[in-house]
Amino acid sequence: MTITKKIELERTEIVGVFKAVQVRTIAVIEEDGEVLSTSPKRHVLHPSRCKRHKDGSYTHIVEDISGEFEEVQAVCNAVWTDDVKSKWRAKEEGDFDDGVYGFLPKDL
Repeated sequence: MTITKKIELERTEIVGVFKAVQVRTIAVIEEDGEVLSTSPKRHVLHPSRCKRHKDGSYTHIVEDISGEFEEVQAVCNAVWTDDVKSKWRAKEEGDFDDGVYGFLPKDL
């Protein structure tokens, strides 16, 4: 009797003007090749995370995608252009027009 667990990439989606990358994986538990259970999981990746300091300055921490599937890394590297990263930083720092959806940079 051999029980195994594997994580499979089920779906990768690119969403919105800031090119958020949504990743859906599925954990598969098998016993002797027969699937016992599956469990989906979803997470969203952005080009960076932003931390605002007390003095009003910001620190942008680049998203670490090294632990993602190679396909996900390739998608992130393709869609997160310098322009997208710049607009994402502006959004994170609050330099955006609320617009209809609340996420449109002023220069878009």
